[in-house]
Amino acid sequence: MGPVALRSSSEIRVGNQACLGWWLVVDDGQGRDRLVDGPFADRSEAAWAAVVHTEEVRPVHGVRRPDGSLHRRPSPQELAWLGHLGDQLDRLPADWDAGLTDEDPLATLVVEVTAALTEAGLPLWDAAGDGAALGGACVTAEPGLDGVVVGWRQHDRMSVEQVHGLVADISVQAVMNRAVADVLWLRGLDVTPLGEEAGGHVVRYAE
Repeated sequence: MGPVALRSSSEIRVGNQACLGWWLVVDDGQGRDRLVDGPFADRSEAAWAAVVHTEEVRPVHGVRRPDGSLHRRPSPQELAWLGHLGDQLDRLPADWDAGLTDEDPLATLVVEVTAALTEAGLPLWDAAGDGAALGGACVTAEPGLDGVVVGWRQHDRMSVEQVHGLVADISVQAVMNRAVADVLWLRGLDVTPLGEEAGGHVVRYAE
């Protein structure tokens, strides 16, 4: 590997040693990352730099080892995302995984469904929290259905108080359930309607 020019941002250097940063890498054909440029202070800067490269490079966060290889490390953005995802998972009922082992595919599917919805900007319903009236996505593992039931709960103004009437409540409920289902289908999951349009969906891994 040829020399990689280290950039001078104080955020990613201490003295002459490169610290955490974003790097552009290519696969060396043996499953390892070959550094071609970096480090960059943030992912967007690395993405812009990738445009001028003739090789198919991708941005990776980590530290350059003395031998020139890359030690991958979670980026601040990834750590923030994992914290946010954890906050969403905390909204699930306390016993949501009762009867499920850590290796149970349904437990993994609940996390993946939650992540997909959160990435789409759709929060989980905090049924037992201070924001219970605000609504959100309802995610429940259902071993009897061999899947995860997902639906949408509207704000109390729509679902409980029905300030816009029953027809609006049912119509919006159907629209939101379809939207949630479409998001999960686009993410490669198998989605089957559960009951009428205003009901939820059963989500499973696609075969």
